[in-house]
Amino acid sequence: LRARREERLLGARFRYLNQQLYTGSSRDAAQLFRNDPAAFQLYHRGFERQVRRWPERPVQRIVRYLRRRPASLVVADFGCGDCTLATSVRNQVHCFDLVPLSPRVTVCDMAEVPLAAESVDVAVFCLALMGTNLQEILGEANRVLKLGGTLLVAEVASRFEDTHAFLKAMAQLGFRTVSKDLSNSYFYLLEFAKTGPARPGPAPGLRLLPCLYKRR
Repeated sequence: LRARREERLLGARFRYLNQQLYTGSSRDAAQLFRNDPAAFQLYHRGFERQVRRWPERPVQRIVRYLRRRPASLVVADFGCGDCTLATSVRNQVHCFDLVPLSPRVTVCDMAEVPLAAESVDVAVFCLALMGTNLQEILGEANRVLKLGGTLLVAEVASRFEDTHAFLKAMAQLGFRTVSKDLSNSYFYLLEFAKTGPARPGPAPGLRLLPCLYKRR
């Protein structure tokens, strides 16, 4: 009975943290975990419990993609979690997240990573496009990517309200759609190439629904 009660409390705390991440900005998220670093451990445990139910983990798709590409490509992993990607490929991987679950992680806001402009070949967001300032976050990915570089986005399928509008908005941000795999009912995998800097002005189609979990 006590174990079940603790499990319910952990579940409630995870749902609260998850809601904060999706309904606030990346700066709000950074501040949240600066104030309570232990909360990130709890969030990551809850996140892993959710993804473990999926028949395939999107990070493994990205691992397979990179293993088919030259190991000389430099990668930036935005929202890297426990650095599964970095430990699974031979590439140099810059790992960024809000709390260091691994010594490899550089702690920062995803809208302001400590990389020089046009310094990486591949940028990755694997279930990490959270926050209300998506345009700012993806603009940062554009900044650090070399011209012609690759942006990989794996995101929960149910978050896409209008995929066509999202892809159109990505073009405004300086990304050409290379491929899109919408066949998985759990997540979509999108590949983009950087064509140049983002065009000025808002990108109204750049909208993803919050991924909020119901109480079980």
